[in-house]
Amino acid sequence: MTSGNMDLDKSIVLVSADASLRRQLHASLSGLRWVVREARGGAEAMELLDRQPCGSLLLDHWLPDLEVVELAEQIGALYPAMEVLRIDGEMLEGDVKGPRRHELLHALREAQGSLLREGSPSSDASGWVAEVAAARWRASRAEDPVKPFQAPALVRRPRSREVESAATDATEPSPGRPTSWQSASGAGPSRVLTLPPLAPGAVAPIPGLVGRSPEMLELARTIRLVAPRSATVLIEGETGTGKEVVARAVHALSNRFSKPFVVLNCAAIPEALLEAELFGHARGAFTGAVQSRTGRIEAAHGGTLLLDEIGEMPLGLQAKMLRFLESGELQRVGENDLVNVDVRVIASTHRPLEKLAEEGSFRLDLYHRLAVFPIDVPALRDRMVDIPELSEHFLALLGRNSPRKTLSAAALEKLCLHDWPGNVRELAHVLERASILAEDLPVIGAEEIRLRRTRKS
Repeated sequence: MTSGNMDLDKSIVLVSADASLRRQLHASLSGLRWVVREARGGAEAMELLDRQPCGSLLLDHWLPDLEVVELAEQIGALYPAMEVLRIDGEMLEGDVKGPRRHELLHALREAQGSLLREGSPSSDASGWVAEVAAARWRASRAEDPVKPFQAPALVRRPRSREVESAATDATEPSPGRPTSWQSASGAGPSRVLTLPPLAPGAVAPIPGLVGRSPEMLELARTIRLVAPRSATVLIEGETGTGKEVVARAVHALSNRFSKPFVVLNCAAIPEALLEAELFGHARGAFTGAVQSRTGRIEAAHGGTLLLDEIGEMPLGLQAKMLRFLESGELQRVGENDLVNVDVRVIASTHRPLEKLAEEGSFRLDLYHRLAVFPIDVPALRDRMVDIPELSEHFLALLGRNSPRKTLSAAALEKLCLHDWPGNVRELAHVLERASILAEDLPVIGAEEIRLRRTRKS
């Protein structure tokens, strides 16, 4: 065996959202002279393998971005000679057995033993997930004393250390819960809506899409269904609901995740320049075109193009866009040659395109071509149970550059009584304003929550 093969045989990618487990496995395998690389999710693992293949891959039960079974199938097809092993030591169906399997199993046993000795299944998991996992392990331990700890699959996406530490430092919320808050008076039932924990086997949320309401879980399920396909997607929803976030999730979970994701806001570019911006132009094609320029469509070759606010696109340009969608060919402004481009198109709008098509202000044939797979993003008022988690998310983001603040129960209750015409974007701005008004106080009170109008009771 050559030294090159030996290096490949002892190289591995660890794929897990659990930083504690990755750390322990990394230490164990490094002690056995393995070359170890770590990935927090499936997309990151694919990037690492694309840069440099390895001999083995260790895969956790659950990943925050991709389905484990689908990822394993894709990796098996791309790298048929690579060994893929699950965290529990089981081989996947059709997997090859590597020459160093015994060392991997030894490292797994060492890592799991170290985690148990630390007394915490995972330092990255949220408190209630860790407690449930530990309780299940203790129960199984009574039946089988040698059974190793296994984290529950598809429970809830683990929160980052930053968010978790901030949550445990809060004084108003009761400890160990994800979205249950006490009332402002500290007694009696709260008017803040709450959600029970996700049941094992439920659809996992997608990173970037914050919320565990039925509407958001259905949105996550829909995204996972369409992402691996090549179908054109039309994302509809009110302003501020996060349509671009949904588009980025579709791209991240697709086979094009390593290729460009290009955004063009059709409402932000003057009509006279929109065609050249979209399709590109030749030098001298119009006044001011001092050099040739690649359009947004070409820039997204191999990846995904998001046409934001597609309802603002002029009718004349709609016809040219329809032709590109049907043929995959574009013609730069000022040129005669046709260029073939491989790009997946996602369109988004807050306007009722079907109604606009009936009125004649939007091409009906383009609407049908775009709406192969429509996705409706729910308004915030339709998923009010997500407000505690969304608030926690935005406060954690604000806490990156300034001291982390928390919400009082009264402040949270005030947020839950608003009707949010600006949706998630408005919530983010309200919390940023409240954080500024709170000055050096660690807790944001109800008086710092400034709302333009509230829902009538």
